[in-house]
Amino acid sequence: MAGTLAACGSSDGGQGAGDSKTVTLVSHDSWAASKDVIAAFEKQSGYKVRVLKDGDAGQAVNKAILTKDNPQGDVFFGVDNTLLSRALDNGLFQPYEPKGSDRIAPEYRADQDKHRVTPIDTGDICVNYDKKYFADHKLDPPRSFDDLVKPEYKNLLVTENASTSSPGLGFLLGTAAKYGDDGWEGYWKKLKANGVKIVDGWEQAYNEEFSGSAGGKKAKGDRPLVVSYASSPPVEVVYADPKPAEAPTGVAQGTCFRQVEYAGLLANAKNSKGGKAFLDFLISERFQEDMPLNMYVYPVREGAQVPPVFEKYGPQAKDPETMAPAKIADHRDQWVKSWTSLVLK
Repeated sequence: MAGTLAACGSSDGGQGAGDSKTVTLVSHDSWAASKDVIAAFEKQSGYKVRVLKDGDAGQAVNKAILTKDNPQGDVFFGVDNTLLSRALDNGLFQPYEPKGSDRIAPEYRADQDKHRVTPIDTGDICVNYDKKYFADHKLDPPRSFDDLVKPEYKNLLVTENASTSSPGLGFLLGTAAKYGDDGWEGYWKKLKANGVKIVDGWEQAYNEEFSGSAGGKKAKGDRPLVVSYASSPPVEVVYADPKPAEAPTGVAQGTCFRQVEYAGLLANAKNSKGGKAFLDFLISERFQEDMPLNMYVYPVREGAQVPPVFEKYGPQAKDPETMAPAKIADHRDQWVKSWTSLVLK
């Protein structure tokens, strides 16, 4: 996917990505931050911020690896725990421990011996359901992975391609964590027999196929179950007009997989000094508290406050599936290959 360059804040005419007064962030398409928060960083640091969005997380990471010798920017944001080993094994980042790293909750830290990446946010990949559909059909929504293969939920679920989409891969890893190395393929055979629909990415799944989202309603989506995030329901409240008393979508708590997103200083960054300042900023209290209602993720900084509407409608999963990064590294590519031949063919 072709990247689009968006300037956050004014820029002097001749400045480019390699200019010492400009710091360039490379990210996936979901990057968002409040203008006043970016402006405060620019004023305090003296750097102008440019943002290069490069598609879904998987695409963005792959492109960053391909261009690592002559990178498009200085900092990369958006590599998560499902793809982290790919980025590290390919030498994408150079070491830097940002100021304030000691405030990051210990459970989110990774690569502690080398400090090539810094945790920025966390979220849970979970099945979301359309409350109205299940009420109208007098059917209880699914609560677990086991429920999704039951006959009453046939042809109701849409998920993303695990080889091209970060939530799609997270959902696959959630099933591998739940059913183990020997059981996940059998589970997906049942899911396929129960009519799961696979699409390329989250945008299509959530905003076109899912009947519970505002976008899905407009597109006449007919799938009342979708793989998205535990933090998706607040989106349907915050952007609705008029605002509903309750979120129109819910989360199947027994289908969640915990995701952590990281940022790092690119190995051949042209403005490494600016990149370091920007990494310091990403874990500052101001940025961490700005994230929830911009990117719909939770902060990793201890003590960072979360807006009440976000906490009310998008609480973190109580007992999500997790997997050690080393295990993901050892098995991910083979699992995706097996999944592709099993589910897509």
